[in-house]
Amino acid sequence: MFKIFDLTLQINGFPMQKAKSELQKIIAIPEEEYSHFIEQKKLEIVNFHLNNNPFYQELVGTESLKNWSDLPILNKRNLQKPLKERLSSGYTEKSIYLNKTSGSSGDPFIFAKDKFCHALTWASNIYRFGWYGIDFNSSYQARFYGIPLDFIGNKKERFKDFLSHRYRFQIFNLSDKILERFLNDFKTKKFDYINGYTSSIVLFAKFLQQKNIVLKTICPTLKVCIVTSEMLFDEDKILLEKQFGIPVVNEYGASELDLIAFQNPEGEWQVNSETLFVEILDENNTVLPYGKEGRVIITSLYNKAHPFIRYDIGDTGILDEKSTPKKTILKKLIGRTNDIAILPSGKKSPGLTFYYVTKSIVEDDGNVKEFVIKQTKIDTFDIEYVSKTELNLEQIQKIEAAIALYLEKGLVFTFIRKEKLERSKSGKLKQFVSLLQ
Repeated sequence: MFKIFDLTLQINGFPMQKAKSELQKIIAIPEEEYSHFIEQKKLEIVNFHLNNNPFYQELVGTESLKNWSDLPILNKRNLQKPLKERLSSGYTEKSIYLNKTSGSSGDPFIFAKDKFCHALTWASNIYRFGWYGIDFNSSYQARFYGIPLDFIGNKKERFKDFLSHRYRFQIFNLSDKILERFLNDFKTKKFDYINGYTSSIVLFAKFLQQKNIVLKTICPTLKVCIVTSEMLFDEDKILLEKQFGIPVVNEYGASELDLIAFQNPEGEWQVNSETLFVEILDENNTVLPYGKEGRVIITSLYNKAHPFIRYDIGDTGILDEKSTPKKTILKKLIGRTNDIAILPSGKKSPGLTFYYVTKSIVEDDGNVKEFVIKQTKIDTFDIEYVSKTELNLEQIQKIEAAIALYLEKGLVFTFIRKEKLERSKSGKLKQFVSLLQ
């Protein structure tokens, strides 16, 4: 069969064959040699950035690595400066993969990966989805994700959907009328799998529950549902499996890194130990043993364009006591949940919709450091933000236009600049909070 997905990545400069070959070599490393492999990759990536990345040299303050534990913890605040100041020597914005984080944690920034590193990310995705019989070249995806609504951004994303063999369900409006349309699409299209934001997929399952419909009975081609970006609670997983009639797989990833953990067919949340090194630290940056709860700190072992070394992703978690260097199991993840916004028209929008709204103020100059949106009344929202300079009228008008586009007209927004924002006990900044629920 013609592999249009692989070919598209190859045409865009991502060396997929080389990446797939590298991944297979890593997977083949025996358990007893794996610890040595990880230590070698850690040393290689740190030395590379100490020699080739002025931003990282300044952050570390030394030219050589003595002890891994002496390396600073990199946080999202460190990265809120123009990308060209963070790129490694020899890399330009034209020679890399460039993107923005979702800002779901309230700390958005622009990041980069070198093309081989990004190809490895895709190779890792392809490998893990393959556990469930999913092939990106041929399997048809029901995609519950946001999409830019501006003309060019929308067309680009739709074209990518076409090349990736996926059909996108817009999740900015999840009223019963819209969910009825979703249901009709499942009756007429031969989807192989569902993939997307947890909260949106759970809302769809609740709609099916009200109608007493099991999705597999009207779309028998469905094999698996893979949820991402937000927490999947146990009761929601039970609901999804009941109403969809298929296995539900929990994915934990970050766009700036890779797939971090992916539920394997044995039901374990298996950490991606091929391209990442995951540590759990306490508040004093001491490494905690397996079984202890702490901050999730991640090192990207292959990204040479931009350092993600001992990077605090903003989540709290526990690694299972039965973990090994090769097969590390994430026992628990705390965080990554967003509320649903209910609007005057009856429209329901997941909290992640606000990523698309606030994207209009996330600029590469790093002015807006953090933001959180609070729904105080059905038509009233506060946007609290931390920035070097106050938002100007032009920026506010941009946000208001995005609100009308993604949500609905007639909503009242108040902009409140703050010195710092309130965080949860885990240190997580919840981007959207509804005070109505």
